[in-house]
Amino acid sequence: MTGPAPTAPTGPPSELDKLRRRVEALSRKREEAEARLHGLLNALLPLDDLLGDTRRRTGALHVARSAREATSAAVALSEQIDAAQRMLRGELARLDVTAMDVVGRAVDPAEMHVVGTEGHPSLPEGTVLKEQETGFRLGASVLRSAKVVIAVPGPAPEPEPVLAASAGGGRAQPRRTTRSQRHLPRKPSAGRRRRSRRT
Repeated sequence: MTGPAPTAPTGPPSELDKLRRRVEALSRKREEAEARLHGLLNALLPLDDLLGDTRRRTGALHVARSAREATSAAVALSEQIDAAQRMLRGELARLDVTAMDVVGRAVDPAEMHVVGTEGHPSLPEGTVLKEQETGFRLGASVLRSAKVVIAVPGPAPEPEPVLAASAGGGRAQPRRTTRSQRHLPRKPSAGRRRRSRRT
């Protein structure tokens, strides 16, 4: 008669078993990371198509023959850029990457890097006025700090003058001034009366 088969001793796992489990876990993580990267790259390919079409529309803006054509091309170009950013932000959100919304908040050195200041008569000092570069979070951690301009006490800066373009959509023309406004001497012939061309 044969007795029961001897069972292997059940003791603590050997170093070889621990190493094997560690290798298997690392291999699974690598496969998951490769799958995520592959998915992200596939999702970004339509964005490349959209940017290629945007470049084509930019060319249409440069060859526009009239103000109406230029306006139409500019609107289409703006819509393309908005669509490209929405597509990119959607893919980033799918990967738990979100843009920080810091304008109007108090500056936080853990999330923001101050690159400039502007006077503001009513906002508290250190309030974010604008983003020079958008910050992003990956989950709850900071992926990239926001570069911001913050308020300091003082008057608001003067807005930069914008020259109005001519009606034909060409270059803006400077305002004409008279010789007296430019403080130039009068021409010697300015005192003489011009002859009438009437006969």
